[in-house]
Amino acid sequence: MTLLAVFRLELRRLLVQPLAWVLLALGLAWLGWCFTRLLGDFLAGEIQRAALPLLGQLAQIAFLVVPLLAMSTLAGERRNGTLPLLFAAGVPASRIVLGKYLALLPWLLAWLLLTLAMPLALAHTTTPDWGKLAAATLGIALMLAALAALAVAASAFTSHPAIAAVVALLLGLALWTVNLGAQMAGIDGGAINWLAMSTHGQNLLRGLVSTADILWFVLLVAVCLALATRRLAADKERG
Repeated sequence: MTLLAVFRLELRRLLVQPLAWVLLALGLAWLGWCFTRLLGDFLAGEIQRAALPLLGQLAQIAFLVVPLLAMSTLAGERRNGTLPLLFAAGVPASRIVLGKYLALLPWLLAWLLLTLAMPLALAHTTTPDWGKLAAATLGIALMLAALAALAVAASAFTSHPAIAAVVALLLGLALWTVNLGAQMAGIDGGAINWLAMSTHGQNLLRGLVSTADILWFVLLVAVCLALATRRLAADKERG
């Protein structure tokens, strides 16, 4: 079985899974309500003042939505007893992890694009700051990709989807707030601030695109997928 086959299988599972559609609908409903509250900024002709807070709202609920969406990627296979079937088909652990992870990305990208469609629907009546909006969109996309990788890793280390969702939620929140104490103490630099997801995500949300911030998210994705692959390979060796 190829990587593309695993990707198609996982994407098809998401398309027929009621929870995925419910999460998408509830997420968009919440963001739509937030959009109506920010509509006054659009009428004032300042799209970026409304679009950026809307993306911030998406980032907040992503900590809950992404773990719920990805909780069954590997934990569900293990609970249902179908993971050995993938191993028996000769699929390497790396292909299983990568295929399932990549299947999550189109869903999350669609969620982001549908959210952006709300403020962009009024862009023709304003003069938006396209550069700042593009940077913020890139930041949210990277954040969604990182949270998805974190959720896949959590799913790889557990045997129950609900536990995987809780672990992914807690890890995501911990990564976001790990530097909170340092900030309260007035410390803006240092390793603890570099480790925090908020440091890099907020820079992009403010329109500041940095290679170091982008590489941080890429590194987090790579580490999470490597850990998930290692765990799955160990399961395969144990039979």
